[in-house]
Amino acid sequence: MPSYGSRGTCTGVTYVSPPMDSYDGRMGTSRRLGLLFTAVIAGAALVAVAALAGAPLLAIAVVALAVVAVAVFASRRPARQAASLLAALRDAETCRYAEPLPDDGSELVGQVERMRCQLRDAAAGQHSLDVVLDSMLDAVLVTDDEGRITRSNAAAVRLLGWSAAEFEGRSLASLVAEQERRKFSLTRAREETREYTLISQSGSLVPVALSGSRIAAEHRGVPAGCIFVGHDITERRRAEQRVRFLARHDALTQIPNRLEFQHLLQQAIARSRRTSTRVALCYLDLDRFKDVNDSFGHAAGDQTLGILSDRLARIAPPDSRVGRLAGDEFALFIENLPLQDAGARLTIIARQVLAELSRVFYLNENEVYLSVSIGIAICDEVSDNTIDLIRNADTAMYHAKQSGGGDFAFYDPQMNASTVERLVLKSKLRRSLELNEFVVLYQPKVELATGRLAGAEALLRWRLPGHGDIAPTIFIPLAEQTGLIQPIGEWVLRRVCSDYRRWHARVAEPGRISINLSLRQLQQASFITQFAAVFREYDVAPERLELEITETTLMSNAPRTMQVLEELRELGIRLSIDDFGTGYSSLSALQQMPVQTLKIDQSFVRDVSTDPEDATLVRTIIEMGHNLGLEVVAEGVETQEQSEFLRGQGCNYGQGLLFGQPMTADAFLALLQSGGGAASRPTG
Repeated sequence: MPSYGSRGTCTGVTYVSPPMDSYDGRMGTSRRLGLLFTAVIAGAALVAVAALAGAPLLAIAVVALAVVAVAVFASRRPARQAASLLAALRDAETCRYAEPLPDDGSELVGQVERMRCQLRDAAAGQHSLDVVLDSMLDAVLVTDDEGRITRSNAAAVRLLGWSAAEFEGRSLASLVAEQERRKFSLTRAREETREYTLISQSGSLVPVALSGSRIAAEHRGVPAGCIFVGHDITERRRAEQRVRFLARHDALTQIPNRLEFQHLLQQAIARSRRTSTRVALCYLDLDRFKDVNDSFGHAAGDQTLGILSDRLARIAPPDSRVGRLAGDEFALFIENLPLQDAGARLTIIARQVLAELSRVFYLNENEVYLSVSIGIAICDEVSDNTIDLIRNADTAMYHAKQSGGGDFAFYDPQMNASTVERLVLKSKLRRSLELNEFVVLYQPKVELATGRLAGAEALLRWRLPGHGDIAPTIFIPLAEQTGLIQPIGEWVLRRVCSDYRRWHARVAEPGRISINLSLRQLQQASFITQFAAVFREYDVAPERLELEITETTLMSNAPRTMQVLEELRELGIRLSIDDFGTGYSSLSALQQMPVQTLKIDQSFVRDVSTDPEDATLVRTIIEMGHNLGLEVVAEGVETQEQSEFLRGQGCNYGQGLLFGQPMTADAFLALLQSGGGAASRPTG
């Protein structure tokens, strides 16, 4: 029975070598030539497959030698000798040279089949590795021991723009940005994770976190190269830069914030000492900026601050910097000012800033006019640091704001005393209601034609122990700044209603009482509801009171003001324009406002009997008021001549020292019970 050769397997394949007897001694010349031709063709195909699969050079060499062996020994020697040589070639890789050659020529076909399977398995393993590397999101670069790139994945190609072929043979150090290349170390890079900036094919810089590791050879643990993984940290770098920027810049306006501005100012002061020049600081604050937020919303307020910042940056002189210190407070410092006459240049700059910022602001298709108050402080021997300079400029700014706003003021050391006093008053004002330090006085108002007592104006006074009476012009702005104007206003309304109820219980007609109304109260959401509740609580008819509103209040956010005034009129309350002539209300605006009374400011009444211009102005106001169907009240009447002139022009009512000093509720009740007293006498 014929004997069969050896059996072998490779991945998914089982092969059986034919018996060697069929080859031994019976292979003719033609059969040997056919075998030779077949072996050469098969060998060439195997070599090509091995090369395309990326097989090691040693494996390709083994295949080539095997083909030669098959060809030579199949054609000239017996098959057993060819098999012996093939076995020797097989053992060459494992260095088993001392073993004898096999006698059985059937090993030849088996060895060739095993080689083919090994090449196919190697190619499959190579493809799996490519798939794994290309599926990674981070860039992978494989180098030899010298740092030359031998392999790259798809992520590396996407990150840097080089193709796999362009990567091959390139030094890893050549990919590092020039400014970092001198410090680059291949040893350090493969031992620890570090951040580098790489250069892409287009020349752009790509920050990466690079981690490296050695690759050990299969034999004896000898390093065969390195593998590096690069993680793109571009977005993280951008986030870090954004955080660093926001730490020193205002997010809304993109200009230096208080911290950065103080740092820049300190550097400017240091330079001024070296160059024997001066540095000046302009502290800016928007006047009545809260009105913008309350009327148009905070988005419009942010838009206003952005416009203001852009305008400041545009008109800022050379050698200057602009910053936002807080809220609606901005600052501008100017360097390289001369030691002499610095004030003249600063005056020009301040006027330019005022003119630029007084231009119209367009907010949600609304035209809004705003103003700023500016305080100016010059760095000198006394204020030679940022803290003192900012404090002095801030003090000067508040001085300009107290003067009415829309102006500038230079710092004067005497301003510090008033600033300290203002801070003390602010702190004491918060407890004034609890300590019952407020009082309401009533100044009589008479009908000029008859001398009849027609009512009074309620005047709030703050009697602060140790300071005497604090004028309303001082503490009312403080109350508005601190938000105390709402509780103080409600307290005044309750006091007046309480006094009126007591008067009305004893006198049939106490007259109409006027109360001054602040813009902050008018903007309060619960304003109307609060007033109506107080009237019901004290059982006082709303028409017995009259609210006095300044022209500035009327013209601030006219649509909203109109709505509130209409609600007040529907409630029965009369409305009066206080200090008429000092604001900017137009005749058309007066026609639209639901007011019933005009009150002429005392500055026009003071010289009405001696100054023809004032007399003409007062006469015009009285005539205009009557043409609009309004009653006219003149305040500040102190002399008989003034009273006679006003009565002659048809002015309805007069108020002032001529008719009585501001008095307590009890004194006013006594005046009412006496039939008017001095106030009831005719004035002409």
